[in-house]
Amino acid sequence: MSSALIEEEEVAKHSEENDCWLIIGNDTNGGEKVYDVTKYLNDHPGGPEIMLEFAGKNADDMFEDIGHSSEARTKMKEYLVGTLKPDPNSVSRAKKAKKVAAEIKSGGGLNPFAIVILLIAIAAGYYFSQIHGK
Repeated sequence: MSSALIEEEEVAKHSEENDCWLIIGNDTNGGEKVYDVTKYLNDHPGGPEIMLEFAGKNADDMFEDIGHSSEARTKMKEYLVGTLKPDPNSVSRAKKAKKVAAEIKSGGGLNPFAIVILLIAIAAGYYFSQIHGK
């Protein structure tokens, strides 16, 4: 395993088909790692296009959303370049995600006004169905 620390600006320079690096990993699985997947592009079961879409960028969400196998995770180790150097001037993605989730949760739930309107509509519907039903 490489112990090199690589800055995000360096990863961004490797964003082409003949030079393709990806950032994959997060706080829950060992941190952000940098992979040179150039030689793997044509062997990727999903095709090279999806990897090229994220070339030079963080591809962790895409990687995790697809649900790669343990074999795929083992294969990745062959392409490891190093660890992404933490940027002290930015908040980690995990902290940002937690903050957004907390904001959504605190503002969530049904709007009381919408519930009142819904109840009035139901009552009015019932009332008019009783009048016209007689």
